[in-house]
Amino acid sequence: MKPQDVGFFIVFAVLLLVRRPVFFVWVGLGCLVLAIPLFATWTFFTAERMTWYAAAYFLTFILISLIRPHRVE
Repeated sequence: MKPQDVGFFIVFAVLLLVRRPVFFVWVGLGCLVLAIPLFATWTFFTAERMTWYAAAYFLTFILISLIRPHRVE
């Protein structure tokens, strides 16, 4: 398991504990912003992982929104 995987799980767990779904969107956008320079420097493995993490954060936001649509802020 790579360090970025550990970081992903820690941030994901913290976001689940905070219970603010909009934070998932912001962290997902942050992952995409971090992936841009990694693609530019040809660090493809980490950049690809960052895009997958962003997709996971966005998917979690969508699932929370579908389960509790009135509680999304």
